[in-house]
Order: sequence, then structure tokens, then C-alpha cells
Amino acid sequence: MSLSRTQQLVFFWCVLTVPTCWAERPNIVLVMSDDMGFSDIGCYGGEIETPTLDRLADGGLRFTQFYNTGRCCPTRASLLSGLYPHQAGIGWMMSDRGFDGYRGDLNRQCVTIAEALKPGGYATYAVGKWHIAKDVQPQGPQHNWPLQRGFDRFYGTITGAGSFFDPATLTRDNTAISALADPAYQPEEYYYTDAISDHAVQFIDEHVADASAQPFFMYVAYTAAHWPMHAKEQDISKYHGRYDQGYEPVRKARFERARKMGLVSETVRLSEQVGDWETCQHPHWEARCMEVYAAMVDSMDQGIGRIVTALEKHEKLDNTLILFLQDNGGCQETNGRRGEFTRPVAASLPEIPHDALLTAVVPRQNRRGVPTLTGPGILPGPEDTYIAYGMNWANVSNTPFREYKHFVHEGGISTPLIAHWPLGIKRARELEQQPGHLVDIMATCLDIANVKYPTRRDEQAIKPLQGVSLAPAFHGEKLSRANPLFWEHEGNRAIRDGNWKLVAKENRDWELYDMRLDRSETKNLAQQKPAKVAELSEKWDAYAKRANVLPLGAWRGKQQPLNYNKEQKVFSLNSGTNLARDKAPFVEAKGFSIQIKFTKFGTQGVLVAQGGTAHGYSLFVQNQKLCFAARYAGKLSVFTSEESVEDLHTVGVELAQNGKLTLRANGNAVGQSVFPGGLKQMPVDGLQVGSDKNGAVGPYQSPFPFDGTIAECVITVKDR
Repeated sequence: MSLSRTQQLVFFWCVLTVPTCWAERPNIVLVMSDDMGFSDIGCYGGEIETPTLDRLADGGLRFTQFYNTGRCCPTRASLLSGLYPHQAGIGWMMSDRGFDGYRGDLNRQCVTIAEALKPGGYATYAVGKWHIAKDVQPQGPQHNWPLQRGFDRFYGTITGAGSFFDPATLTRDNTAISALADPAYQPEEYYYTDAISDHAVQFIDEHVADASAQPFFMYVAYTAAHWPMHAKEQDISKYHGRYDQGYEPVRKARFERARKMGLVSETVRLSEQVGDWETCQHPHWEARCMEVYAAMVDSMDQGIGRIVTALEKHEKLDNTLILFLQDNGGCQETNGRRGEFTRPVAASLPEIPHDALLTAVVPRQNRRGVPTLTGPGILPGPEDTYIAYGMNWANVSNTPFREYKHFVHEGGISTPLIAHWPLGIKRARELEQQPGHLVDIMATCLDIANVKYPTRRDEQAIKPLQGVSLAPAFHGEKLSRANPLFWEHEGNRAIRDGNWKLVAKENRDWELYDMRLDRSETKNLAQQKPAKVAELSEKWDAYAKRANVLPLGAWRGKQQPLNYNKEQKVFSLNSGTNLARDKAPFVEAKGFSIQIKFTKFGTQGVLVAQGGTAHGYSLFVQNQKLCFAARYAGKLSVFTSEESVEDLHTVGVELAQNGKLTLRANGNAVGQSVFPGGLKQMPVDGLQVGSDKNGAVGPYQSPFPFDGTIAECVITVKDR
């Protein structure tokens, strides 16, 4: 049947108005597990049954030297932003240490993969563990929750850990929910790993139904196999007796399989064994810990299998890049490994209603009133237990490497990376030996999606990407990496430059290893090659300076005391004044005015700033315009005068408690606006006159000093 001229025009208009590149660009599914070691999954030498991951590896590419950051939330910040964790504001955990690298909150000087892909036409979904927002309470600020950081849909937990049978901070989109009173999802038995997988499948099904031609990005962040050791009995039963022989035989068998697979070279030696099964006081309990751990990994693999099946069902698998990796090495933490409980334990505490929202990472009890059970008298697995598998099994998980989660020796930072994409990767069953890092994931996603990385967002300058695209490795080509790879966590630090790695624990001397011959870090060459140590340590120092790592001990510092200067209302300040938080004006939920007199007016720079990238305000001159900026839980609001300013004698600003803003130059109003209100929280950073020395409040690079001369700055705090 032939089409009329009109019908032909309508047809071509329809084709042209749908982004033609959508059909060519792949979907991306980024899967990450929690607290697992290099050798746990089958295709990396493990005995745990992971047929889905093994299948993806058989049909794709396995990286043998891929790295994370050694800890959960810094890894997530780095993975999603394409920056090193301190650059994204999360160099340690989720608390503000008073320095930009240690804010404990994903900053606004970065974008997430979702925020970068969305303008390029991608739908964006997230399921599972978030753990990059300081505010986790249901009624608290949500500026760093998934929907506020670029995702269209979300189901998961905002915090970092919790029960698998009744998780804390469970959230759908922006709404906190109870797993046991959620009308939208009621399985026969709630298990968080299954819920993550089921919602990933649901989002795929709904996407295909609503926007099948549009590519999508999905971030699937499992909490398996993070403590507590919780698993379903049918999964645990598969592993009964498998670990009765203890640590060493399992570890040696993994090492031999990894060697045969080519994952480690013949020159790599097995690092020192940790734990002696012969002197183990509770061998049955220890074996059970590993049985439950294996069951958790097994259950996750089953869920990934359901995601793969959904992609196949909708004929999306061939053009979907699936990446699987882990957030840090095996976890040696001792949670729940001490205690005096023995079975049975009766309910002795008040019951918790099914619809009550849970927020505790380590709960005091379950909903039935049974206290949380720990220690060798309690077999892990059921929902009323809360036990970690411990250092000795973590040493097995990290075979053949040294150390664990927290550290930046290979055991803490080495992860599998499986890349599966039938239409884009033709290297089935091959190994990729080139080193890679989390910072490369953003670059890879944008590269294959043909989307440009932004330089600004919401008037905020974005820090440049730190990684390189892994796409050349998909075709057997060399990566275009010009810079070394870097790490710092809790004072543990490292640099990988080619085959050389320099690494140290906190307050310890540098160690030097040849990764080509000794990736298990058993022969320290630091004394033999002092020139190489000096060369690499100088590069690390430069990185630490530019990437917000310093001061090196900032992660240890106590949170700044909540002392405020609430009594003083008028502050007469000079150029160069630098007030600490406890001496600065108390501006939380207050109105205030600023009056500045000049000896000589300049052309650019900060006149006065209080606060940083989370909360604060700044009065500055930029592009010959008078500007005022304020941060509300990280979100930037900026007002700029319409007319250029020069040769001024005075400048003023008034911000009322209701958000009404007035700018004045030489006593005359030069602009008015309405801001979200007074500052919602007292800034952690202090106040500077003539620069912004700490976190940059405004859309400029700190310290952005004023190039004129300030005679006086008067700040008056008001109640309205």
C-alpha cells in the first residue's frame, strides 16, 4: 500500500520528533554489592554459587585490576560522581568534620551519573542502598536523596545498613515506608535483597510499557553481603557443611582457581593466613557465619538473574551494558560477634507496630519485642540476629590479598568488574589486565551514551571528571589514562602509577610494591628504591592538596562543638577578618544586614562570606556585577544586579527572615529578590571578610579574594 504525500510527511515528522539516537544508545545497568571480597563470586575463584554473574562473565569481559575506595559511602560518592570521594564531599562517613573533603554529604560541585545522563534523554532509576546523604530522617531535608540527585524513581534505603527482613529508612521515591505495611509490595516473606531485585524488574517493566524507545540508566545497589548475616533458610541450607573444614582450605582452593583462570599471575603469592581453625573456640558457629554469608551472595545472584531475565523478555539484553562491582573488600568489623545470648529468647520489650518507620542501623529489638541477639551462642541468619562474619572469613573473601575494608592495601580496594554488553563488547570470556577505578564509571557511561559531561549546573561550577572511559578496553584497546590512581581513607593512603604502588597505613611509613610481580604486597621495596618512593609520594601529596584530602587527620576530629555567638547582634569587622563558627554571627533563621565601606573599590572578589557548600551566604563582585548567594542545605540561590558597578563607596545587603532580599550600592537599591528565607541551619564554616577561604558559598573558586580595599564591614543580626 502506497502512502499519500501528506501521510509521508506525517510519518517523517513523527520519526524526526523522536530522538533517533535512542535506539542506538545502550541501556546501562550498574550493579554493586556490599562488603564482599575479590574472590567471593564463582568467576573470580569463589565456591559460592553465582551462575548469573558467571554467565555475564562468560559472555563479557572481566577486569582483573579494578579498584574501589575501600569503604561504603566514599565508594558510592566516587562511583556516582566520577570524582575522588573527597572532591564529592565524602572522604569519610556521613558526618560533617568541618572541611570540604569531609562534609558527609554529596556536594553540589559534582553531578551524579543520573544528573549527567538525564539531559541526554535517559530515564533514570535507582534501587537499593543510597548512603551518600547526611540527612536520613523521614521528615528531614531530602536535598541529597535520589530523586533530588537526578533519578526518576527510587526504592531502597537512605542509610548504610540494617535488617534484611525489616530495613531501616526504607523509602519509595521520597516517601518513607515500612516494609511490613507497604500496600504496594507484600511478598510472602519480606527479604531486602529480593525487594531490590523485584523493584528493579518492576522499573524495567514499567519503562518498557511507558517509554520503550528511550534508553535508561539503572543503579542497583545491593546490601548483600553487609552485616548483619541475614538470609533465608532455603538459601542457607545449600551451604550446610561446606565450610566445616575452616579458613585455610577454602582460601587455598580459591587461590588455585584464580590462578588457573588467569586472574592473578604465577608470580603472585598467597598473603599470610589470618585465623587458626585448630584453635577456634566456636567452629560450628564460625562455619555457620560463612554459610549465611554465602547464602546472601547466592540470593543476590538469583536476583540479578531475574533482572537479566526481564531484559531478555523485553529484548533489551543485547543493547544493555551491565556492570557488576563491589564497594570495598571483605569486612573485618566485629559487629555482633560478642554477646551472651543463647536460644530460646522470649520477647521482653514492647512490640513495635507494623506501620512504624524504622531508622536504627543496629536495632535494639525486632517488632515482636525480642532483643537483638548477638554472640557465639546465637546462630546467624534469622531476623532477630545481628552478627558479622568476622576478620578470618574476610581474609578468605579477599584471597589472595592483604588487609580488608577501611584499608587501601589490595584486600581493601580490589573488586571484580564484570562488563557484559553483547552489541558493544565482543571479548567474551576474556580478561582485561589494565587497572581501572570507580572514577572511570561515569566517564564510561557518558562515552557510550554520547552525552557530554556538564561544566556547570544550577549556576554552580562542576569539578572536572577524574577518570577515563573504559570503552576502549571493550575492544582490546589501551585506556587513555594520563594520571595515576589515588586513595585516602582514615589516613590510609596509596597511589598506583603503572606497575608501581605506594601504600601506607595511617601514621606509618610508605611501602612500595611492584604490582606486576607482587600484587599481594608481600615484598616491600621501599628501602631498595628510595627515589621511586620520593617520586610517587610527591605525586600523592599534590593529589591530596588539590582533591580536598587535607588536613590528613580530619576524619578523626570530633564534630565541632555547637557553641554559638547568640548574644552579639552587631559585628564591626576589618578586611582580612576570619571568624570561627563560634565567634561568627548567629544567622540561623534570622534576618541580617551587611554594610561595607571601601577605601578603594575593586573589580571582582568576595566582600564577605559566612559558611560553605552546605549552608551559608556570600556577597561578592563578579563580571562587574554585585552578587549575593546563599546556600540552603547545599542548594544554591544567587541574585545578580542588573547594572554594572564601579567606583563604589558603600555596598549593602538586607536579607529578611522571610527571604526578601535588597542589594544597595552607594545607598541606592540596585536590585530586589525573594530567597527561600533565612538560613535554615547555622553554617559550620566561619566568616571571612575579603575572601571565602573555606568551602565556596557562591559560584566561584575559593578563596576568590577581593581585589579592592575594604575599610569596614558591619553585620547586624535581626530577628525578622
